[in-house]
Amino acid sequence: MPMSIPRKPQLAKLVVSTFMQDKHLFQEAVRVLSEAFGSVDMVSPWLPFDQTDYYTAEMGAPLFRRFISFDKLIQQDDLADIKRHANDLEGHFSKHRKRLVNIDPGYMLAERFVLASGKNFTHRIYLRAGIYADLTLIYQKDRFRPMDWTYPDYAGETVIDLLQSIREKYMFQLGRSGDQLPEV
Repeated sequence: MPMSIPRKPQLAKLVVSTFMQDKHLFQEAVRVLSEAFGSVDMVSPWLPFDQTDYYTAEMGAPLFRRFISFDKLIQQDDLADIKRHANDLEGHFSKHRKRLVNIDPGYMLAERFVLASGKNFTHRIYLRAGIYADLTLIYQKDRFRPMDWTYPDYAGETVIDLLQSIREKYMFQLGRSGDQLPEV
């Protein structure tokens, strides 16, 4: 069996989920995110946020979500810095020590979708600076598939369909057809 030879990792597509109660904050959120991460190439329609009541005490209800993807591809190991910057931006959108906007960055590769988290759990891998990588979806049989631990909203068809369309853009950026996976 040949030895594993380290290679430069594939560039990733930055995808950010935002959710908030006040939809008027979205344009300002996009502005500060694009200042930090470059031009936006896709903004989803408003989606209901069907998460548990975890955020209700802090952010109110109902909450609304939009996904944003960025034109510039990123290095995978930048995810920790991106999450820390997103946390700072959430502070920018806080009032009386409560967030008004939640910003959850992740990245997409042809074969998976990974979210950043500041919380450890059994399936999360530590990156650095208090940030973990959460393998959220894998790409199998021409579709993103949830894992046992995938948040219910990310496992839902609406979000998976949206991420499928972002993946098509990403594959186009890489110059590959949608069904090609990288060589292992």
